[in-house]
Amino acid sequence: MKNFKLSKTSWLILTTGVFLVVLIGLGVTRSQQIKEQSALDEKIKTSQTIIDKLQTTELLQQVEDLQAQVEEEQTLLEEAKQRLNQTVVSADVTERFFDIADYSNVTVLNIGTSSIGTDTVDGVHLSLTTLTSAVQGDLYDIVDFVINLNHGYPTGFVKTTQISVPDPTGAELPTANIQMAVYSYEEK
Repeated sequence: MKNFKLSKTSWLILTTGVFLVVLIGLGVTRSQQIKEQSALDEKIKTSQTIIDKLQTTELLQQVEDLQAQVEEEQTLLEEAKQRLNQTVVSADVTERFFDIADYSNVTVLNIGTSSIGTDTVDGVHLSLTTLTSAVQGDLYDIVDFVINLNHGYPTGFVKTTQISVPDPTGAELPTANIQMAVYSYEEK
């Protein structure tokens, strides 16, 4: 093999040519990368805009739904407060009980009320009075009395009723043991 002898000028031209070819190749590659980067950046911006719009729309809808739910719950709470906004004192409960007994044509044999306690219903703190009693009268009058008790106390209800019916040939009238709860709410 023969050694090629190149002059310094030839080496300089050859080196410059190789350098220019490599430089042009790198420039073309970088240009393609910049174009791809620009296209990807544009896609990201478009996607981000779409996502932002979707999230904003969904979040606004959720906020509106939650606000409507809060308003509805506030309305229900106010209605419950108005119904329960009567202070229940044992004397008032007992007096109402006797009025309903008189109206229903039954005789109250005995009656007792608990001291006013507290109870929580659906997160609302309420006062609770428990009333127990025994009454006597015709069977139909006793049944009407229990129904009238449930209707006569807007914030109370009969918890238990136990009716004893004696022998029909005897002179004794039926009796009933009744336990009821009466709630009240006093705004502080």
